[in-house]
Amino acid sequence: MNQIQIHDKSFQIFIHEDRILTRVNELAKAISKEFAQEQPLFIAVLNGSFIFAADLMKHMDFPCEIQFVKVSSYHGTQSSGKVQQVLGLSQPIKNRKVIIIEDIIDSGLTIDFLRKDLLLQEPSSISICSLLVKPDALKVKLDVQYTGFEVDNHFLVGYGLDYDGLGRNLRHLYQAID
Repeated sequence: MNQIQIHDKSFQIFIHEDRILTRVNELAKAISKEFAQEQPLFIAVLNGSFIFAADLMKHMDFPCEIQFVKVSSYHGTQSSGKVQQVLGLSQPIKNRKVIIIEDIIDSGLTIDFLRKDLLLQEPSSISICSLLVKPDALKVKLDVQYTGFEVDNHFLVGYGLDYDGLGRNLRHLYQAID
């Protein structure tokens, strides 16, 4: 399927699954090289990162843990600009090396909120790994250590990303047709 319809929008394939999985493997190798002796805690941001996090974790060849948090700032296709933490961590992270796994960094407000919240718990370090980053949409300065793809400011679905709850299950990333 090169083109799909979700709700009132049409989408076309933007990044094929095989290219995504190749890049995920490359990110995992880079993270493994840096953290193999550290036993970091991965913190995946729900709901969007669950597929990316699962694929990334399959390639980690060293002891590590994963936890999930849920934060939200989206309504439909637009960020609301207001971030609220919905579900938090179930274990302390003090003196732990933490790697946040995010599906997409758009405005940067959500990941900045989460990073600042986690810093209050005194981890030894926080790194950010995001499948997608939209540099032109950023509203805050961020240091993203592991980026899958830098993309333009278009609305995307698939591979965990949704449009009002639909599309997360799509194997490819799709871009909205304007």
